[in-house]
Amino acid sequence: MSYIVKLIMGLIGTGLLLTFVGGLSESISTGFAGFTGGLPFLIIVIIVGLMAVYDFWDECVRKK
Repeated sequence: MSYIVKLIMGLIGTGLLLTFVGGLSESISTGFAGFTGGLPFLIIVIIVGLMAVYDFWDECVRKK
């Protein structure tokens, strides 16, 4: 795959993942799903989000 295609597809995929997981975290934290105390899940979401962004940078942005 060319560099530009990898960059665009990686950005779209990472953005969709972060949007979905962020929305899920927000709905759990507000009690929409019937759960209270969404702080542990929020911490997990932040860690997973950072890992996804690092993987995007490592695979798509950084030139090897």
